[in-house]
Amino acid sequence: LHQSGEEPQPPTENTLFGMGNPLLDISAVVDKDFLDKFGLKPNDQILAEDQHKALFAEIVKRNKVEYHAGGSTQNSVKIAQWMIQKPHKVATFFGCIGTDQFGEILKKKAEEAHVDAHYYEQNEVPTGTCAACITGENRSLVANLAAANCYKKEKHLDLDSNWELVKKAKVYYIAGFFLTVSPESILKVAKHASENNKIFCMNLSAPFISQFFKEPLMKVMPYVDILFGNETEAATFAKELGFETDDIAEIAKKTQNLPKDNTKRQRLVVFTQGKDDTVATVGFLSALVQEQALEECIRAGHYSANVIIRRVGCTFPEKPSYH
Repeated sequence: LHQSGEEPQPPTENTLFGMGNPLLDISAVVDKDFLDKFGLKPNDQILAEDQHKALFAEIVKRNKVEYHAGGSTQNSVKIAQWMIQKPHKVATFFGCIGTDQFGEILKKKAEEAHVDAHYYEQNEVPTGTCAACITGENRSLVANLAAANCYKKEKHLDLDSNWELVKKAKVYYIAGFFLTVSPESILKVAKHASENNKIFCMNLSAPFISQFFKEPLMKVMPYVDILFGNETEAATFAKELGFETDDIAEIAKKTQNLPKDNTKRQRLVVFTQGKDDTVATVGFLSALVQEQALEECIRAGHYSANVIIRRVGCTFPEKPSYH
């Protein structure tokens, strides 16, 4: 992070690297009966299980179904690219898709967003989807990872042409969600960042990550320079680690003091409160990529959160107006 007063340089191509689950979001307004039928909480993020198979068939039959390119990390790098505007392809994205119509949509949408997406494409499993079940202000997300779950380090990340793109980056961002898919890919990238004094960012993503994927999460933690999360995720994380406090500032402090590999950078912990959490993360990332001072990163985070929340789904106006 830069000190105030230094002139930030404009970022170059592939400065920001993201890796995660590329999903096609299928969103529709549903009612409480629909949630109850599939045992969903109004506001949650879960992985689809067998009992949710019928949900996907049913949600597409609703009127006013919307399809958006999704996936937590992919959305994040897209919004960061939008905030940066120029040059194009500042953001790189890796993930696995199927060779199908949904996969083609994701490729097209990434291109339109000027993100340099390099997908591992395989034809055995279809492109992943995420059902966004909307009731009022709430959204219950059910992710059917499918192809996204088939990402293979040795088939994609390890290829020289792809690894070169990883090496070009200065800031890395991976959502905790990807821990369920390829922890070994995350570790390879995280260690590279740490050994080269670059910035590795991670997001706690959802309570179930800390609960059921604590082991891979804690393996990556020594390499995490910036950890993002919302208050619910922070509370779950604290509980799983036996922090014995529910004070969010205290949790942040204890998290900051967890063992760290690269001692040249002190870990920064960004816990957000309120609905805008994911988007605040992204504003922060975009400012980071532009090598701005810490207070600028926070301001950018607040700005993008406000803009995006006022527009449904992850869509944004042509240009950011906070400069």
